Amino acid sequence: MTGHDIELYLDVERPYPPLLRRPPYPATQETRKEIEKHINEILDMDVMRMIGHNEIVEITTPFLITWHDGKSRLCGDFRALKKYTKADRYPIPSVGATLHVG
Repeated sequence: MTGHDIELYLDVERPYPPLLRRPPYPATQETRKEIEKHINEILDMDVMRMIGHNEIVEITTPFLITWHDGKSRLCGDFRALKKYTKADRYPIPSVGATLHVG
């Protein structure tokens, strides 16, 4: 994403979640090629990096969402991680405080 710097922090409660690694979803050869294409694009943008076989990481199996126009999006299922994350507690400011009305 040219021109966008994003830092993501995830606050996780103990006990830490189990590995999110799951068996691959069934996919056709065409779908696997499309997933590989998306992964290579992400690697080229330096958003993601390849991991070594000896590295232990929290990971999930990717899957592909295909739109009606033929475009696709790479997704991951992180529902198992949700019960371990802490919600950010940012109060919603009042309209008057936001617009400096008063």
